[in-house]
Formats: sequence, C-alpha cells, structure tokens
Amino acid sequence: MEETGSIPARDGTPLAYRRLSGRRPGVLFLGGLRSDMTGAKATALAGWAAEAGRAFCRFDYTGHGASGGAFEAGTIGRWAEDAEEVLTRLTEGPQLLVGSSMGGWIACLLALRHPARVAALLLIAPAPDFTEDLIWAQLPPEVKTTIAREGVWFRPSAYGDPYPITRALIEDGRRHLLLRGPVRIGCPVSILHGLADPDVPWRHGLRLMEALTSPEVRMTLIKEGDHRLSRPQDLALLVQEAARLCGG
Repeated sequence: MEETGSIPARDGTPLAYRRLSGRRPGVLFLGGLRSDMTGAKATALAGWAAEAGRAFCRFDYTGHGASGGAFEAGTIGRWAEDAEEVLTRLTEGPQLLVGSSMGGWIACLLALRHPARVAALLLIAPAPDFTEDLIWAQLPPEVKTTIAREGVWFRPSAYGDPYPITRALIEDGRRHLLLRGPVRIGCPVSILHGLADPDVPWRHGLRLMEALTSPEVRMTLIKEGDHRLSRPQDLALLVQEAARLCGG
C-alpha cells in the first residue's frame, strides 16, 4: 500500500510525497522542471516497485505538483535541498536515484553530498548546468537584459503555458555547475537519452558521461526518443535499467 503525506521543507513549505516500503536498495525518483510525481515515468517505476517488493519514494519539489510554495521562488539549490530532505527523512539505506532532466542534475548533487546513501544513478535525459548552458547561453541579448532588469522572463514551452525564468534561477544555477571539471561520483551510472530530444541534446548527456569519474558508466541512446522518453518502449527500458541497477 502506497503511503501519501507531506513533510516540511527547511522553511516549512509542505513537500508532498508518496512512498512504498520494501527491500533495499530503495528507489528515489527525482522529477524534472515543472513535472510532478504523477507523471508516466514515476508511475511506471512505482508499479514495478510494488510488484517487486522494492522500496520506492517520489515527491514534488517546492512549487511543483501537490507541494506548497511558488514555482517562481524555486532555484536549483532550493530544489536540491527539497530532495535532500526527502532522501534523509523518508528513505533508509542505499538508494538508486532516478533523475529525469533537471532531476538528473539534482541526483548528481545528492550523490556528491551523500555518497554513502547512493547505490547508483539512473539518469533520463540528464540536464546538469541547463540554466547556464541550455538557457542563458542561448538567450538573445534583449531577453538577458529583461531578466537582469525585471528579474523574470516568461519562456514559451512546447508542453504548456509559458513559464518564468528568473534571475535567481540563473544566478543560483551558477553556484551548482558540474560540467566545468570532473564530476567525482564513484557509483554505477546509467544514462538514457533520446537522439530526437529537442530540449536537452544527447551530446549534453555525453558531456556528463565523460565528466563522471565512475568506472562504471553506461549511456543508452534511443534513436527516436524525445525528451520525455515516456512511450511504452521507453518506460519498459527504464524499468529494466532500474531492476538491473538494483540487482533484480
């Protein structure tokens, strides 16, 4: 039976979660920007974990899904703190961190901060440093001026309404950049990336693969896969990799 509830973030904001008890290593799902814990990948993993008797936890960051707070107030550092609270308070023992897009960045940050708690990483279209390399570096000068002057700019999205890119998001992101040198993570890592991803190019995932110091890094490219990797065959591969990294 899946437990639902919330825990307070460090500032008291309620963070909604769902979790299953079971054997270890457990699995902690870290979603992407503007996604929530009811998405296809999190749901597929929850179904697999329930059948396998595997401990599983998913949650919503501040300003996402069922959690409290405003999305505009979020930053990489803030959302990483949310994930750290969930890891330390809602899970026990070693965990497989499954990070999707932005969640891949946050998974790496957690692995660097809590290496003893992380058994392996499973990263789906991971987007470390996306605020700097995939957003800021590609913005025209007039948009950069708007963000600097007004503190926010609303970015058009193929997945729904335009969403805010704040000056705080960009500036805080610079304090958490990973791809400027070796990423000293020693656990096994599996990366799944679609060749047809328009949001986080597969070469960005390759940059992370090359930067990781772990001797056990595997990258799987899906020829027609998009950014979400939520087709039935994508979800089957995700579950397969999660089971492999957990040892069955």
